[in-house]
Amino acid sequence: MLRGLSAIFTCMGACGTGIIVDQGQAARPATDILKNASMPPDTQNPLRGIALLMGALVLFVMLDTTAKHLGSRWPVPMLVWARYLTHFLLMLVVLGPSMRSRLVVSSRWRYQIVRALLLLGTTFFAMSALQHMPIAETTAIIFLAPLLVTLLAGPMLGEKVGAKSWIAIAMGFGGVILIARPGSGLVLEGILLAFGAAVCYAFYQLTTRKLSPTEHPVTMLFYTALVGTVCMSFALPWIWGGPGLTLLDGALLLSLGLYGGTGHFLLIRAFREASASTLAPILYVQLAWATLAGWLVFGHFPDGMALIGIGVIGVAGAMIALDGKRLSRHKV
Repeated sequence: MLRGLSAIFTCMGACGTGIIVDQGQAARPATDILKNASMPPDTQNPLRGIALLMGALVLFVMLDTTAKHLGSRWPVPMLVWARYLTHFLLMLVVLGPSMRSRLVVSSRWRYQIVRALLLLGTTFFAMSALQHMPIAETTAIIFLAPLLVTLLAGPMLGEKVGAKSWIAIAMGFGGVILIARPGSGLVLEGILLAFGAAVCYAFYQLTTRKLSPTEHPVTMLFYTALVGTVCMSFALPWIWGGPGLTLLDGALLLSLGLYGGTGHFLLIRAFREASASTLAPILYVQLAWATLAGWLVFGHFPDGMALIGIGVIGVAGAMIALDGKRLSRHKV
């Protein structure tokens, strides 16, 4: 689910986190791929950036809440198709007239397709998990992605993983055990689907890291929309189903793409107003919003052990982000 109007959408549909790995071992927001578009430090407004980011996180939770609501009546593949189609059409309308063929021209188009398929898998697994599990627990497990990125950055990118990062990784998986412990009431299928989303999202972030030095960010954004729409449209004859389309359901289906697009627009604005190292730890506030949404909309509130697990995952992710902030300062 960016970058000003030209970045309205990147990783819409995973649970809105938008994170890739840093030059070091830490995970940091996907807006790094457009770090050159950030405002100079003396013109930034960190408080405004934090406010924009908080608004973006609320929209991402609204996306997940709407997907969970619709998933009780509509097949998940239909929701995925609607979400990518909206993404695709918005990019065509907003960017097509000005960018034309530059939207799709890429010297590494095979990697672009692989990256887009990984995001498609993330979206499918995440929405499927929401059919079986509460929003808070699903979001928490998917937030393992930056920890997995840190774990995989060594063998895949040759990056050193420090002691603090290993502790954070162990804490994160410990948090999942607390959430998914026997007697928690969670369905194993939902847990595996959420973990599948986290794995796909981690590889998506790593692929983004490999592509971002040479590829135009808007082209990367468009490929996610194009590949997702094409794949789900070809599958449409086999996935079409659900109740008769009402005006309300139609509006909610359309909102899946609008929530993601607007949320990522605010996300990019946030990272123009404040540094990534300032905002990265705040991304984990989304866990709190997800818990609140699950309680207000679906009447579910995590039990004590699950709350501890969610908190542990949030702390572990923040440790990774803050360690990355320390490393980047050291490099400077």
